[in-house]
Amino acid sequence: MRPAISHPAIQNLLRAAGIALSLVTSVAATELPKCLFVSSYHQGYAWSDGVERGLRQTLQGKCELRQFDMDTKRKKSVEEQKAAALEAKALIESWRPDVVITADDNAAKRLIQPYYRDAALPFVFCGINWTVKEYGFPYKNVTGMIEVAPVKAMIEEARGLVPGARKVLYIGADTSTEMKNAARIRKAAEDQGLVYEEKLARTLESWVAAYRAGQEYDFIVIGSNAGIDDWDTQRAMDAITPLTRRLTVTSHEWMMPVTMLGMTKIPEEQGEWAGSVALQILDGVAPQSIPVIANRKWDLYLNPALIDTAALTLPAQLQSKGKVYQ
Repeated sequence: MRPAISHPAIQNLLRAAGIALSLVTSVAATELPKCLFVSSYHQGYAWSDGVERGLRQTLQGKCELRQFDMDTKRKKSVEEQKAAALEAKALIESWRPDVVITADDNAAKRLIQPYYRDAALPFVFCGINWTVKEYGFPYKNVTGMIEVAPVKAMIEEARGLVPGARKVLYIGADTSTEMKNAARIRKAAEDQGLVYEEKLARTLESWVAAYRAGQEYDFIVIGSNAGIDDWDTQRAMDAITPLTRRLTVTSHEWMMPVTMLGMTKIPEEQGEWAGSVALQILDGVAPQSIPVIANRKWDLYLNPALIDTAALTLPAQLQSKGKVYQ
């Protein structure tokens, strides 16, 4: 015959069960929502790193954050990029995030557009260059921030610093993103009556050759080096220093070692905004109720070493406003 359980023993069992239930409830209550960050590029690329910093600072302690890097600056073929997108899709299906944040064009083109148009899963994009028309955004589940450079202001500033300027050269990497950027520079230059030409490079050697040819123009707009596989900043600096005679301007902070004047976008702004919108969505705000906007912040940088090399004199007002790039 089984012995009867004493009244105190029953109380102890119930108390232990209550504590266990309380612990389970407490853990469940403190579970964070899941946020997945899909970057088009790779860690170590200056723009992506800045977006990631802004995003992580905004989401820290507020959601469980995972990151997937598509690495499409180095995976250039359509097949490789589609495969990277399918890896991201598989992660979404297995991990089941509550919201997905993406950075830059290829995540939109290869992941959101073909697989998640008007889906239940919300997406927040950032860093898409200039326009989202080619992707058909916004969808009912998608909103974000586009990336716009201060092109008009940059061209106007350069023209003001080079009296009588007529010809401008754009130098960048031979990538689809840089072709997009170059088209905007062309329009801004031609709208201001300038003759525009461009040279897009695949190697450091061809980039230096384009820079050398640029000394025959009135000023040079320096695009991004992302996509030049053998890029080495120190080698580029060493190569251009003895060549430099013309004003160079850029909208990319990471190109300042080889550029005199920068009116640059701030990648952290993209990540901070995307993170704050992701939190709004987690709080129940519908993505389609949040308008797509453009970035609003810029930094002004000066590279005194290159300015001195070219024996250029900048206005005192510009020197006082600009941050010295070192």
